[in-house]
Amino acid sequence: MGNADPLFFCWENLGDLEIGRPHLGGLAPVLVYRLMQYALKAVLTQKLGAAATKEIFIQAGRLAGAEFCRNVLDTHLPLDRFFLELGRKLQDWKIGILTIEDIEPNTLEMTLTVAEDLDCSGLDVSDQTLCDYDEGFLAGVLAAYTGREFAVEEISCWATGDRVCRFKVTIVQPT
Repeated sequence: MGNADPLFFCWENLGDLEIGRPHLGGLAPVLVYRLMQYALKAVLTQKLGAAATKEIFIQAGRLAGAEFCRNVLDTHLPLDRFFLELGRKLQDWKIGILTIEDIEPNTLEMTLTVAEDLDCSGLDVSDQTLCDYDEGFLAGVLAAYTGREFAVEEISCWATGDRVCRFKVTIVQPT
């Protein structure tokens, strides 16, 4: 199979799955989507190793987050209203319930939680969640909105005994 074949799977297009998911309609629950992602991650981990798979999912999340921001969100809103809209859209698209626990307006350093995101609440595997995809997704949304690169790191999730996924978000400083 060559790259021109429409069935050829390209790692860079993994983020397209998130953008396309709502178009599947209410007949495809989020859990089915997340289980598909989880199965793909398991296969890639076996073939490529954990570090390469983590990077693939982070990059896929970044692509999906940036596309989500550009196509779904109003990037002209001020920061507070942007986060309100982001939270509302994440609920509408059944991605999760976003809460900003803490934000430093000058540095944009923040702590976010995402609840009802099935990758962190429904799969009983303590060391292989899909939170790295979500880290990338949030970083992609914020980068598309601000034009700056963000680092998003999972602090805790269901695997660590928390009921929500908690992320620490910081701007990546140029080196």
